[in-house]
Amino acid sequence: MMEHSLTSTTYQQSRIRLENYFDKTARKAWEDLTSDVPVSGIRATVRAGRDAMRDLLLSSLPADMHGMRLLDAGCGTGALAIAAAKRGATVVAIDVSRGLIDVARKRAPDGLAIDWRVGDMRHRDLGIFDHVVAMDSLIHYDLHDVMGVLRAWSDRANEIAFTFAPGTPLLRVMHLTGKAFPRSDRSPAIKPISERRLIASIANDLPAWNPDFTQRVSSGFYKSHAMGISRQ
Repeated sequence: MMEHSLTSTTYQQSRIRLENYFDKTARKAWEDLTSDVPVSGIRATVRAGRDAMRDLLLSSLPADMHGMRLLDAGCGTGALAIAAAKRGATVVAIDVSRGLIDVARKRAPDGLAIDWRVGDMRHRDLGIFDHVVAMDSLIHYDLHDVMGVLRAWSDRANEIAFTFAPGTPLLRVMHLTGKAFPRSDRSPAIKPISERRLIASIANDLPAWNPDFTQRVSSGFYKSHAMGISRQ
């Protein structure tokens, strides 16, 4: 019998929208955003925010990861996966977008233990991990589906670090304002979540897990909140 989290209609709909966005609309924009080529002012703030967030998530991981397995869930063009592999980790890097995985494969240095995959970040056949990292891949899902993903990982990992869109009034206004920008400067639909409700849901649904850290990164139009949880 399939897990409840794998049957969510809203989750599947969101995955389809993301796949279409990254593979059909914005592959080149995201390839540029995650490189060092010049970008617009709006994208420059997003690039700076993403760099800061990636550094924050990497700081939560061991400096020496030899003998450890890491799942980079929603790996995009692969910067975090590559950094973890350089620390010695064996990495499974998965994304919904085949186009972004193609970019990641081309950027990865030879000799790193990275298994690049296209598919669903929840599936059990990905294996068991010491660490799961999901940078800005859960920001497109509501609280119900975020908890479904965390439950899917909870019996196959020791530590999970992820980001969510903070549910603040200012950020909600910024998301609405962002719809006025050209399509090439928009991100996929983001679903803000209350940090208080998220922590309460984790305590209720994942009682064996505790929050380790929680920290927000803000850079222009980039607003994202990192949280780390680990098994008691």
